[in-house]
Amino acid sequence: MLPQERIAQLTAELEQHNYKYYQLDKPTISDLDFDSLLNELAMLEKAYPDFALPNSPVQRVGGTITKEFTTVKHRYPMLSLSNTYSREEITDFDDRIRKVFPDGVEYVCELKFDGVAIGLNYKNGHLVQAITRGDGEKGDDVTANVKTIRTIPLKLKGNDWPADFEIRGEIFIPLKTFERINKEREDIGEQVLANPRNAASGTLKMQDSSVVAKRGLDCYLYFLLGENLPTETHFQNLQKAKEWGFKISDESRICTNLEEVFQFIDLWDKKRQTLPFDTDGAVIKVNNQNQQRLLGFTAKSPRWAVAYKFKAEQVCTRLETIVFQVGRTGSITPVANLKPVQLAGTTVKRATLHNADQIEKLDIRPGDWVFVEKGGEIIPKIIGVDLKQRDLFLSEPFRYIENCPECGTTLVRNEGEANHFCPNEWHCPPQIKGKMTHFIGRKAMNIDGMGEETIEQLFNAGLLKSAADIYDLKKEYFVGLERFAEKSINNLLAGVEDSKKVPFERVLFALGIRFVGETVAKKLAFHFGNLDALRNATLEELLTVEEIGERIAQSLIEFFSNLENNQFVNRLQASGLQFVIDESGKEKLSNTLEGYTFVVSGVFNKFSRDEIKALIEKHGGKNVGSISAKTSFVLAGENMGPEKKKKAESLGVKIISEEDFEEMIG
Repeated sequence: MLPQERIAQLTAELEQHNYKYYQLDKPTISDLDFDSLLNELAMLEKAYPDFALPNSPVQRVGGTITKEFTTVKHRYPMLSLSNTYSREEITDFDDRIRKVFPDGVEYVCELKFDGVAIGLNYKNGHLVQAITRGDGEKGDDVTANVKTIRTIPLKLKGNDWPADFEIRGEIFIPLKTFERINKEREDIGEQVLANPRNAASGTLKMQDSSVVAKRGLDCYLYFLLGENLPTETHFQNLQKAKEWGFKISDESRICTNLEEVFQFIDLWDKKRQTLPFDTDGAVIKVNNQNQQRLLGFTAKSPRWAVAYKFKAEQVCTRLETIVFQVGRTGSITPVANLKPVQLAGTTVKRATLHNADQIEKLDIRPGDWVFVEKGGEIIPKIIGVDLKQRDLFLSEPFRYIENCPECGTTLVRNEGEANHFCPNEWHCPPQIKGKMTHFIGRKAMNIDGMGEETIEQLFNAGLLKSAADIYDLKKEYFVGLERFAEKSINNLLAGVEDSKKVPFERVLFALGIRFVGETVAKKLAFHFGNLDALRNATLEELLTVEEIGERIAQSLIEFFSNLENNQFVNRLQASGLQFVIDESGKEKLSNTLEGYTFVVSGVFNKFSRDEIKALIEKHGGKNVGSISAKTSFVLAGENMGPEKKKKAESLGVKIISEEDFEEMIG
């Protein structure tokens, strides 16, 4: 047999054994025989690399090193589900659905897997890309790591699948695997992993896929997207996906009424402890996909599905002390030090108390016995006090602090806000260090060779007092500092120099202006184009920017009204950071839309509204804010305002879809 033929034969044979072992739980050969075949294939591929197939089982053992994960735009936005916590909320959901479909609706009830959301793209039956949720619009390409997960098919079975489609699911670590990993880490003196969800998330973003392969990740798939899907119902599509080789939960049920939905929820609320993986609730979806399309989406979640969260596990333990943490924005967070107690598989020693109102509402006092649960099964929080165990003679109401625990500055509390703040932002150590840590972060300046520990060390050595000092660092400053060999110093200084190329929108995010997150920073940078225009903008001008409200606008005014903030920004400008939008991204692509004016309204699948507006301008068109008789087109996405639609129709303005727009610009 020729090498090419043997490689093809082994590839098909090993994938079939993988399917029988991991999907059907019915292995037909021993592990030793399987490994022997896999080794033979690996040697053949090494000797004849041109004959290796894209779906080779050798990829299951990993070996690819990924220095940085590429950010990829989702073909379909990867929205999250709305959460409910009571039967009343589920009933409200059902009422809303039945108002639209009074003749009846069918639901699919599924377990809510507690892991990491993933989107898998298949073309011509082969896995071509795996993307994390990210921010819902864009995620990280983790294809090399996902290929090591043996329950995810590299090549599909059968031949009746769509030529190009996406399937979504949840990657997780089975509980037994999680326990094994932690036992191994304990044995070699390493810190144990906190919980399966975080462990799965961290594993998926590891740089070495061979390490990922050893972690034993698993995956359930639960949603099919694309053109030419096999059926018009969600449930039947998943059954077809199972035939193609995907791991689909057998616990899903079709329910025709609320009583059956509640039976499903009650059953798994009791049985969830018997499952081999973590689940934190159930998902209820409208089964018919035509009905799904008619119900549509809000900006954040589908209207045709909802998640029901099981009540979190609770324990009672003693509250020993209350301490206070200062965040990078000066926000004060009270934290409870607890007598260590086991909760949902982990030892809990601390819990957040949120703010002064929460402490007062629950009347929490040091020495109390308190009820603790994990919000979202991760972050411990105190939900009440066992008053029967309180010593009424020794216990006194807790008095919230009036001064910053770090710098002694009198705390302030703005009207309408829950938290107290330390206003001493330029001289309070945790705030200074927190701002610098934020500044160097991956989504901000992304300075290679510099992390939180480095910031702490350089701050304590007196070398850094603000993020602007980072650009004054010189090689000789590191003499005598621990952990800094010549190579690490050179890497750090090179990382600092490289960060000067980071685009304006990320620099703006890095400044750490209150309420200006990553998305808001992009909108502001795109709208104003440069720092000086933003810095000099009035409140009214700021409020004209899409999605910028009074709170964000006021925060920007206050930031740029502060002398020290302006001196800080001026130093960064002098150091060569980018404070102007890269105009190359604004180059004209064509004159196709010249003479046309557009009003853009609603939520879109393939582009954000800002991206669509940019495309209109790049093709010679003009964006306007309101509809008039002179408007050429209204470009309408999901959830277009009814008043806008009514006005467009009354004026005879043509309403076009995202697909129509794509055709117009070619």
